[in-house]
Amino acid sequence: MTLDDAVPRAEESARRAVSAVWRADAAKIVATLTRYTGDFTLAEDLAQEALAEALEQWPRAGIPRNGGAWLTTTAKRRAIDHWRRRERYADRLALIAAEREPVDDSPWDPDEIDDDVLRLIFIACHPVLTSQARVALTLRIVAGLTTEEIAAAFLVPVSTVQQRIVRAKRQLTEADVPFEAPSGADLAPRLAAALGVIYLVFTEAHSASHGDDVIRPDLAREALRLGRSLAALLPDEPGPQGLVALMELTASRFPARLDASGDPILLADQDRTRWDRGAISRGRDALARVDRLGRGRDAYALQAGIAECHAIAPSVEETDWATIVRLYDALLRIASSPVVELNRASAVSMASGPAEALEIVDRLAQEKRLSASHLVPAVRAELLERLGRTEEAREAFAEAASRARNARDRAILQARAATGR
Repeated sequence: MTLDDAVPRAEESARRAVSAVWRADAAKIVATLTRYTGDFTLAEDLAQEALAEALEQWPRAGIPRNGGAWLTTTAKRRAIDHWRRRERYADRLALIAAEREPVDDSPWDPDEIDDDVLRLIFIACHPVLTSQARVALTLRIVAGLTTEEIAAAFLVPVSTVQQRIVRAKRQLTEADVPFEAPSGADLAPRLAAALGVIYLVFTEAHSASHGDDVIRPDLAREALRLGRSLAALLPDEPGPQGLVALMELTASRFPARLDASGDPILLADQDRTRWDRGAISRGRDALARVDRLGRGRDAYALQAGIAECHAIAPSVEETDWATIVRLYDALLRIASSPVVELNRASAVSMASGPAEALEIVDRLAQEKRLSASHLVPAVRAELLERLGRTEEAREAFAEAASRARNARDRAILQARAATGR
């Protein structure tokens, strides 16, 4: 190997190392810098400058044993330069002296989570931001995804993601959002916003709304990582535990959801021996923690209960459909939506038969609350098929295909419309 060969290899090795450190420690790095500078936007900018410096120095000097600490220390030095340039150096001398510390060369424990990360999550999910901005900022700052990865996950241009992040940081600065975790009466709405962002990410991973992939396991892993972090930071709050339970139990079916071609496999046809038993166990443990808290089940925990019924059933026929219907009834009382009603209809079809379920679905179709979605005609087609109304089923499958935005879903629905099964 020549020297010319070694240089590109060193650069590539450094690039991979920087990426890995950022993915693992982004939340800690930015949270530490936010506490240090008192400015979230500045903290993120400093972190990006430190990443750029790492890409320049690590190929020559070698990859440090503790990359996260190296990036944090480098960013702090950049902060000092920033304050000096802005003639605020004198005002910060005391703080710099108090917080100056040697680089800790021991590895960071990725499971060790502190209050700074919790504050960062609440900043990224702040109510002053739009839902899209919260998702982009959370994935960028807390999960450590690049703008390119976020754009690919949600099938939008990189420039769109960049604009959302820049706009979000500007809004947080203008609103003077403090670097603190809410408490008391402020906690519930802020926590609900944070959970909602994580659930949105997982929902997109579980059932991709656009593109060619049915599921996105990498995005699901990020949602689970965020959910577990929040649950660890707030062990006495049932919401994060319930969401983790729901995501674990749902993700447990991922290994059996696709065939060799990447097409979806219906629940009834899945090989249950391929379900992830570790994820099922973790999900059930999280749901048990919700119940031990004794404050009842929220919408996430109720959905987790439904997923648990599926997870422990030996087969579709042996599933406790009556309990699933009751759980959907409870869910409708606290979080009514047409999607929940549609899912309940599917459960009713198994507990009481397709005719009763079809009445529910026909009512939803008349209400047109899901007129842009392919879900209502798709479920209706399944029910009509079970009732032997083949021609009507084919028409419903064709309508569902015309609405489907995911390419694989659309192809399967078109095929069923053509064959009638």
